[in-house]
Amino acid sequence: MKNFKAKFKKFKNKYAFEIISPIVNALFKLEKIFYSCKCINYPKEKCVFALWHAHQCGVFSCNMYKKTCIMVSNSKDGEIISRAANAVGVETVRGSQNRGGTKASLQLIKRIKEDDVNGALTIDGPRGPKRIVKKGIIEIARMTQTPIVPAVYWSPQKLFLKFKSWDEFRFPLIGTKLVMLFGDPINVPIEPTEEEIEKIRKEVEDKLNELYKDLKENYYTYLKQK
Repeated sequence: MKNFKAKFKKFKNKYAFEIISPIVNALFKLEKIFYSCKCINYPKEKCVFALWHAHQCGVFSCNMYKKTCIMVSNSKDGEIISRAANAVGVETVRGSQNRGGTKASLQLIKRIKEDDVNGALTIDGPRGPKRIVKKGIIEIARMTQTPIVPAVYWSPQKLFLKFKSWDEFRFPLIGTKLVMLFGDPINVPIEPTEEEIEKIRKEVEDKLNELYKDLKENYYTYLKQK
């Protein structure tokens, strides 16, 4: 049995990427055709979206209005997500706090400053803790002088592909009616103190939780809005 498990693990590590990647790409391309998401309070000005890692599919709806560039980790999982996102028109830069973060941050900063695109970060990625905001997004917002806009999405429907992951990631399947709720812009001073940085970090974290609670309680009201 141990020998079988060892062989299976070796097979999975070697071929999982080649097997899973085209499947995820196909799902994303189908999603581009059938994706149904109502955006509420979408920002009028350029910004950096703060998303939970589990809500990264929300960039589909962001991309419907203005080109969005999201930071994706340098891991194998990140490579799959990056290829799939690119296939539906969402731009990506590669890196995380642990691997290639500085280079990716500089690329994202350049795209936001020089081009007409919004940035996006999964603020609790790549490995958690879940729903705890990290400070990277504050530095990007500071250097680009664009506000942070918290964003969450949700649907009470069961049409999701669920994954056993730390962030409880769910992929919306065809027919899922999503609502994406955006918060008000949060500005970052050009030279914030450590106290101000922590205050902004906590404000983004609290606002994401408030938005999520609001959306779950008022989903059908938001869905009916024109």
